[in-house]
Amino acid sequence: MSAIVAVDEPHGSRIAAAVAEEGIEVAALVRPKEIVAAVADASSRVWEALREADTIILHATRVVLVPEVVAICDRSGVRIVALADRGAERRAVASFGLSDALPLAADGAEIRTAVESRQMRVTEKLPGENRRGKVTVVWGPHGAPGRTTIALAVSAALALRGERVAIVDADTHAPSIAQRLDLPDEAPGFPAACRQTDYGVLDPHELTRLSAPVAFGEHPIEVLTGINRPSRWPEMSAQRVASALDVARDWADHIIVDIGASLEADEEIVSDIDAPRRNAAALAAVSAADSLIAVAAAEPVGIARFIRGMARVDEIAPRAPRRAVVNRMRSAPFGVDGTRQVRRSLAQYAGVDDAWFVPDDPRAADAALLAARPVLPRRRAPLAHAVGRLTTTL
Repeated sequence: MSAIVAVDEPHGSRIAAAVAEEGIEVAALVRPKEIVAAVADASSRVWEALREADTIILHATRVVLVPEVVAICDRSGVRIVALADRGAERRAVASFGLSDALPLAADGAEIRTAVESRQMRVTEKLPGENRRGKVTVVWGPHGAPGRTTIALAVSAALALRGERVAIVDADTHAPSIAQRLDLPDEAPGFPAACRQTDYGVLDPHELTRLSAPVAFGEHPIEVLTGINRPSRWPEMSAQRVASALDVARDWADHIIVDIGASLEADEEIVSDIDAPRRNAAALAAVSAADSLIAVAAAEPVGIARFIRGMARVDEIAPRAPRRAVVNRMRSAPFGVDGTRQVRRSLAQYAGVDDAWFVPDDPRAADAALLAARPVLPRRRAPLAHAVGRLTTTL
């Protein structure tokens, strides 16, 4: 084991000596601000230490624990053991999906235990965990049919049934799960998980570190947030997304993936066939899906867009079981017997013989938005009840 100690004096030398006595090789003793400076200085000695170490013991002040520092640790495959005394520092550690911080006064044995827990790999499954999890992709055409609302509601319903659930924001155009759940944009999330596949270090423990838990039922929903800037979409290449979702099957019973609307193979308009493609994440997720929830907006334009989009879905994943969900269903846009009209159109033009109708329930949807949580099963909440019935088929 090799570690970087990034703690200011008077604690830094003491911690370095204590972990050395516990058999951990100290690759470097640096000031925390040197880690921040290394973000913009490729010649910094910190980069050489990062290549040698597998762990960094870091005093997680708000100045030091920033997205760029977490990112360079992720890229180097270095796990962070955070030290913090203040409540704000501990909250910052939790917001990045890191394990609980140790106090600055922690001794060598405590730090060694923390280092070993972060290096631990899954070598065998616990009793009853022999089956792999299932990936369910939630897609819908342009026009805001309610993909994220349905994805979050399905995740919550599964979690309340006692399932281990993860929700992944793989939307490279308009990610929104972090905002919907009031989670920090700076959390590493799914882009970091995708990058980790390049180094072969992504495993269930690493996914837990990168995710943000949201408490529901027996198990929390593990949330892998999406990109926080539009320019980051190249991080989610097709190969990375497919590999990350495959690892996630050993991490959760259900992996719910929220993707963007666009499913065009945009390499047709790129002169370099090896160039990154913005829709690659969505295409890879649909191709890897064990099942697909396809969401349509309950109005004539939304249904027409859905029918056209389903033709593309059939090309990408012809064998994946799918459930068509008509969201915010009401009769006004269709006139007499709207449900029957929609059923007939979907059967005739999209080959969908069985559709799930989720009623328009603005009160429940608005309450969930205000509280920054999924729609939960409650009395007189038609939306939640409809989604609950849908999840029983998963």
